Amino acid sequence: MIPGQKYIIRRYTFILLVVTLLIIAVIGKAAVIMFAERQYWKDVADRFVRENVTIPATRGNIISSDGKLMASSLPEYKIFMDFVAVKNANNDTTLMNHLTEICEGLHQIFPDKSAREFRRHILNGRKKKSRNYQLYPKRISYIEYKEVKKLPVFNLNKFKGGFHELAYNQRKKPFGSLAARTLGDMYPDMSLGAKNGIELTYDSILKGKNGITHRQKVMNKYLDIVDIPPVDGCDIITTIDVDMQDIAEKALVDQLKNLNAQSGVAIVMEVASGEVKANVNMTRAGDGNYYEMRNNAVSNLMEPGSTFKTASIMVALEDGYITPDYVVDTGNGIVNMHGSNMKDWNWHHGGYGKISVTQILGYSSNVGVSTIIDKFYGSNPQKFIDGLRRMSIDTPLHLGFAGEASPRILGPKERSYFAKTTLPWMSIGYETMFPPIYLLNFYNAIANNGVMVKPKFVKAIAKNGDILKEFPTETVNPKICSDTTLQQIQYMLQKVVSDGLAKQAGSKQFHVSGKTGTAQISQGKQGYKNGKTKYLVSFCGYFPSEKPQYSCIVSIEDPSGYPSGGVQAGSVFSRIAERIYAKHLYKDLAQAKDSTAIMIPDVKNGDIREAAMVLNTLDIHSNSTSIPAGHNPVWGRVTRTANYADLKKTNSNERLVPNVKGMGAKDAVFLLESQGLHVRLSGMGKVTQQSIPPGSYLHKGQTIILTLKH
Repeated sequence: MIPGQKYIIRRYTFILLVVTLLIIAVIGKAAVIMFAERQYWKDVADRFVRENVTIPATRGNIISSDGKLMASSLPEYKIFMDFVAVKNANNDTTLMNHLTEICEGLHQIFPDKSAREFRRHILNGRKKKSRNYQLYPKRISYIEYKEVKKLPVFNLNKFKGGFHELAYNQRKKPFGSLAARTLGDMYPDMSLGAKNGIELTYDSILKGKNGITHRQKVMNKYLDIVDIPPVDGCDIITTIDVDMQDIAEKALVDQLKNLNAQSGVAIVMEVASGEVKANVNMTRAGDGNYYEMRNNAVSNLMEPGSTFKTASIMVALEDGYITPDYVVDTGNGIVNMHGSNMKDWNWHHGGYGKISVTQILGYSSNVGVSTIIDKFYGSNPQKFIDGLRRMSIDTPLHLGFAGEASPRILGPKERSYFAKTTLPWMSIGYETMFPPIYLLNFYNAIANNGVMVKPKFVKAIAKNGDILKEFPTETVNPKICSDTTLQQIQYMLQKVVSDGLAKQAGSKQFHVSGKTGTAQISQGKQGYKNGKTKYLVSFCGYFPSEKPQYSCIVSIEDPSGYPSGGVQAGSVFSRIAERIYAKHLYKDLAQAKDSTAIMIPDVKNGDIREAAMVLNTLDIHSNSTSIPAGHNPVWGRVTRTANYADLKKTNSNERLVPNVKGMGAKDAVFLLESQGLHVRLSGMGKVTQQSIPPGSYLHKGQTIILTLKH
């Protein structure tokens, strides 16, 4: 061995080991930068070099017809800490001195984590000398973000205090799933746009136009220079009425649960304008609950069944073949139609015998309707099809929703083979396909004195409170039939409810007109009776009969029990109609007032300054002179005496939970949220219960549940 060779080998081995360790360290650091600290270094790079950076526009709001916010874009944040920046700014000692205060503050804002957990978490990040250490695992609201920014050290700029954030723009629906399929959804990454509903239909109007900025050094300071400012999106004002939507949804879901049905649709439309006030689409999920999954109202093609009989009778009335008194012998409820038996629902009870057209519609006689149509149109089926199309029952409405379907009525001209049995079964609602909203639109035209208008989901486009464009009511057909036919069918539809099978759809408060429907659901190639026979039950009509204001369709798929459109769907229609009617029932209180009595109204607790202003305006006696002057709320309680309203200010302690019992929702929410609590409401009316007892020590960020009752 060469002298010194062992020493040389040892030295080169040492050098090789050091180089290997350096390579591993470099690769490790590169991995940390590429993955763990990737977003941080991207942000650092953006601070110094940014060319043609997009400034996202704020997406417009979707607003209900009664001015309530139904969908809005709100910021959310992820919060981080740069412990290296804290140390470089010589603020590490300051951070440690205020650590207890910071952790207590974080616990109050985010009660799901204790102050001890926050302390352990922050110390762990400090030990790692992390530059992009996430302080809280979830996204937080703007209000929570502002509260965090008030904490010591966190209130410094990011280069001194190390606290920084990532902002996200999220689409929020204040009313949760209410009208979800009508409003539509956005992709989780909002830059990808909308998925469906109004969000997609009016995406170009809602999204606005993005701006462009770049970063430039000016007098040794880096500034964001806006090249093209963003243009925020416009607001969409819908026709949906939140209260009516809630009424319709509750009535339908209650019945779906009661019947264990597969799905259901309920649509409410204003007769004269065509404005859709409620659109409910519920489907049973795997967990047994009902959710809005698809907009079945506009996309679900189903054979309508007996609700279609109204159109068949109208064609025969219009062509002069029948009158309301025209009599048909339905026999024992079974008649052979070109080799196939047509049955009435009561055939096993002997049928209806000889009945008039008015009774045929009222009893929903399959034999009666099919006999009329086969007798007068059997030799010329196309004439019947042409009569239907004169009424625009199958005219595409082009409502603008993704997945929207159009009715299918195929006559001899559209089919390679038109069987003898096709016409009789078509006349009672089979061999045709309709989305629910098309049937509703047809009945709405009957209610609207023969004028068919296009259903409308959007009223206007607005920006900063100003109306930019209004959508007028569009006429599809100015006269679907003659005045004589219209008067006859209106009379018969009222009789269906008052004397026929749809009594459950009626009301003791006002008259209702409409038609029931009970149809077997085709299983495709397997036919109608493969295994369990499924039914679609429905009721379509309008109210009040004398001066119709609203039309409504209720459709329920595959209900349990004996299928009946009048009982199962009609009862839902009745509940919806009565609650909407009550909502719009206004009476002149002057007619009910006893002139000899002094009436002191029931006044809610809360801001007694506002209460005093209302009482003074109504010239109702109160001790409002005892309220201090000013504009800020004065919280107090109100008691009624025989002669005046007694307004008393209550003393409050900002460290204690206030007593909001007896207050309205507005005052209670304002007071509690101003003291840092999160509020959830249940019910309507006055506050009767609060989940955190009055006088408890107040911890900001806690959630308090208020129960309200009338």
